[in-house]
Formats: sequence, structure tokens, C-alpha cells
Amino acid sequence: MEIKTVSSTQSEMTEIILPNDTNTLGNLLGGRLMHFIDLTGAMAAYRHSRTHVVTAAMDHIDFIQPVHVGDLLILKSSVNRAFSTSLEVGVKVWVEHPQSGVLLHVASAYLVFVAIDGEGHRLKVPQLLPETPDEERRFADAQRRREHREREAVRRKAERQATAALESPDATL
Repeated sequence: MEIKTVSSTQSEMTEIILPNDTNTLGNLLGGRLMHFIDLTGAMAAYRHSRTHVVTAAMDHIDFIQPVHVGDLLILKSSVNRAFSTSLEVGVKVWVEHPQSGVLLHVASAYLVFVAIDGEGHRLKVPQLLPETPDEERRFADAQRRREHREREAVRRKAERQATAALESPDATL
């Protein structure tokens, strides 16, 4: 299977923040920002896999500071690591103040996408070749985050099973 580079997956999107994107204080809605992050992340995942992708998880997101009406929102994404049928994408978000041109980092997120065919069956994705020290660091960090997600999934499953057993009509009080 083909091997791809991080640079071949890089994607960028810019949005102007309008009143419909904001809350009553004129700040960008968190859910709207998450939507933009998901779209930009999906672009990188599509570029890597060249097939349909679905969002499996938004592993982590930091909202660092607010974005206001009239600001330019700049989102950049790239694949951090490819696994068998899934990939982790990092998205970093900046705001550009249109009058001053000042750029500020406002959010970062990690997302997991799964490659699928037209019927929803998982597909293998090409491997990723990190080429720079920063890409190698993100590649290694993505593996650690994956292991953490897997441990958390096991913990949550055990918790659900324990709760279900307590809620069973046969459970003794």
C-alpha cells in the first residue's frame, strides 16, 4: 500500500465570523467552532485516504480565547498518524483581526476519522511517513493518545456493565 507524507494531507480553511455564528455576546459559538474543526479535519483525512471518512471521535479540544463577529478564523489540519483503517488528525485554529492583521491561537483539537466505502465498510488507509522532528513528535504522541482512548473505552465498558447489573430487575438491594 502507498505511503503518504504529512505535507500531502495539510488542509486550510478560512471563515469570516458572522452574527449567525455567534452567541448573544458576539462570540463564536463553541459548537460552530467544532463544526469548522470537523470539516477541516475531514479534508486532511480525505486527502490521505482518498475515500469517504467519518468522524469517530473528537479526542480533545482546547478553547483558548474567544472569537468575535468580523474576525477571520483560520483552521489548519494535517494527519498526525495513520493506523489500519483510522487516522488521527490535528487541527489548529487562529483568529486574524482584520484591521490589525494580528494572529492569535484560539483553539486546538485532535480528531479520529475512519475510512469507509460507499456501504459503510472500513477500508485500509495508506501509512504515514513523518519527515520532520515536529511530525515525528506528533506521530508518537498520536500513538499515546490512541492507547489512552483504548484504555478509556475498556474502563467505560466495564462501568456500563456494572451499572447495568445494578439496574437489573434481578439485582438485590
